[in-house]
Amino acid sequence: MSTETPPHHDDWQRTRWRSELRRKLLDWFSVHARVLPWRSDPTPYHVWVSEIMLQQTQVATVLPYYQRWMESFPSVAELAAAEESELMRHWEGLGYYRRVRSMHAAAKKIMTDHDGRFPVDYDQVLALPGVGRYTAGAVLSISSDAKLPVLEGNTQRVYSRWIALRTSPTENAANKLLWELATRMLPRRGSGQFNQAAMELGALVCLPKQPKCDECPVKSHCRTAELQLQSEIPGKIKRIKYEDRTEFALILARQSRGTTQYLARPLPDGGRWAGLWDFPRCTDATTESVDAAAGWLSDQLGAKIAPGVRLQTLRHAVTKYRISLHVHQASFSAAAAATRRKPPEPWQWVSLDQIRTLPLSVTGRKIAKFLVDDPQPILPLE
Repeated sequence: MSTETPPHHDDWQRTRWRSELRRKLLDWFSVHARVLPWRSDPTPYHVWVSEIMLQQTQVATVLPYYQRWMESFPSVAELAAAEESELMRHWEGLGYYRRVRSMHAAAKKIMTDHDGRFPVDYDQVLALPGVGRYTAGAVLSISSDAKLPVLEGNTQRVYSRWIALRTSPTENAANKLLWELATRMLPRRGSGQFNQAAMELGALVCLPKQPKCDECPVKSHCRTAELQLQSEIPGKIKRIKYEDRTEFALILARQSRGTTQYLARPLPDGGRWAGLWDFPRCTDATTESVDAAAGWLSDQLGAKIAPGVRLQTLRHAVTKYRISLHVHQASFSAAAAATRRKPPEPWQWVSLDQIRTLPLSVTGRKIAKFLVDDPQPILPLE
């Protein structure tokens, strides 16, 4: 007889266990559910927008973005008809900008393929750009009470702890098991409520670190709590190993009809922050020094650029990099008069008033704020 500890507990296979847990969780949710705008009016469009925004983003961060979004784009039709730059401006600061471009493409597909009505068929929702199994299940279960499971960060952790799943939930076998559990847990009616309750439990009580087990309505059903394995379950998920990286932004300015303008460009497709605007910086290759960055910009503009004093340093993380961004003043050589007047596309001279209306990266917006708050170090070209 084997004495090896099982990789998970099978209580969830019993109908009574599932029924009791479900009832306790839904009773708790009826009292503790947060009031959220997409819950107050859970149309497919509202739930879809909220779920895309909430991917890798906290509710508190999303709320003001969601409110502004719905004021500007209250339906699929308004979203589909919007300019991409305007959508990016509304998304600025949420990160993972591919999400908003996928939403735009999905809205256009809904207009052409579904007469502007958000589809309620699972396969049709799954076929929308940027929509996977989790998002399709969340949208249809919450808006239409479709009997579809939801497995995302919170429910992945909650379900793993209920059955004391010792392996990482991202491993294929474990992930398959959790999807099966998520499906079996759904009630005959009210799947959307159950899915939201499970997600809410993970957001408010079953936290990644130091879960509030004493406040948990289903603690008596949780094998992880019984075994005191909260710090070990869910199993470790492979974390990003960040690499240090140095980048340089070069600020070029000129005077035009009494207004200071700065050189900027929309970032190209396929690269970091595609669709956003930025001040001159090289993001697709390593630049070891400010002189190398000036050389890159000289090649871009076809005119000699000389770096100047450092104005500030910004530190941030993007994908696998921890970046130190050194922001320097820069200037054209005396022979570059034509480029100063009209730089090659896509570069443009833009004023600070224009910059306020453009979608910028977080660091780009910080640079713009610096230029507004302390423009004196920037000596515009006459």
